[in-house]
Amino acid sequence: MLAIHHPDQALHDPELVFRTGRFIAQPDRAERYRIFTDVLREGGHTMEQAPLGGLEPILAVHDAGYVAFLQTVHERWSRHPDYGPVAIPNVHPTHRMHKKPTELLGEFGWYSNSTSCPITAETWTSVNASAQVAIHAADRLAGGAGPVYALCRPPGHHAYPDLMTGACFLNNASIAAHRLTTTQGKVALVDIDVHHGNGTQFIFWERGDVLVCSIHVDPTLTAPYYAGHADECGEGAGAGLNHNKPLPWGTQDPAWLDALDGALARVGAFAPGALVVSLGFDAAKHDPVAAFRITDQGFAEAARRFARLRLPTLLVQEGGYLSPHLGGYLRAFLRAFDAESSSRPAFP
Repeated sequence: MLAIHHPDQALHDPELVFRTGRFIAQPDRAERYRIFTDVLREGGHTMEQAPLGGLEPILAVHDAGYVAFLQTVHERWSRHPDYGPVAIPNVHPTHRMHKKPTELLGEFGWYSNSTSCPITAETWTSVNASAQVAIHAADRLAGGAGPVYALCRPPGHHAYPDLMTGACFLNNASIAAHRLTTTQGKVALVDIDVHHGNGTQFIFWERGDVLVCSIHVDPTLTAPYYAGHADECGEGAGAGLNHNKPLPWGTQDPAWLDALDGALARVGAFAPGALVVSLGFDAAKHDPVAAFRITDQGFAEAARRFARLRLPTLLVQEGGYLSPHLGGYLRAFLRAFDAESSSRPAFP
């Protein structure tokens, strides 16, 4: 399988994140990039470094003011000698407050809804590289190179057009899906990260050309809390094109795969020209998130079911955090996908 990456993705590497009243280890560490690239090399996948292109594909999805803020926030932060080395907001607007401020701390809170996105001097470099990987992967898929794996890190599916949240800054999968609509027509996006892709849902909520299906832990139990419920189905042109399948804590392979079958049936009925998979491994049995209990075999079976759709497919890396088993999940998924793809005629 063709795999797209960029080494700048490893530059963003904050050690800690403030949650539950204390600083804890940041789950999205640069080591994830190195683990995934090792798996790709060992598996003999064709690895291609993405070019660092312009902002136009990013701005097709994200607010220009927000992107400019991401580019400049750490430099602005560093002008304050009494501020710490990592930029973290401490105020946020609520639904009762609607005026965007221009002062740094106020503006930072405007563009972030939590403390889960610490920003260092290298953050923009990394998140831009991650988005450029998704963009180049989409272009390679549209050019007939599929299936394609986009090693996107930092991840992206929680990011809104003008909001960073959940360790996500730019919504890589949505940027890729939007770009594919310009060449492939309708696109289906299936998100199997253990957390709901709330940013992705928002971006395509009123669009009729992108089907969004998400299988995730029940948001009444954990983040993102405010989206991901089964009755959220889209509006306007997107009415009926957003499908959420929240599942209980501790879900194992059989129920998870049944939910995937439901999503894939919707994909088949939608008849898209391409498929984007938000590929999270934090549903895994040994992942630090510990919400679901999905095994290597479960991920492999999911890969086979995706491959059987016979669609041009872009796999975009989302979550999946540090454990001795992390690389094994990607290895199992890609092996099964490639094996199933090679056992059948290539898609037209």
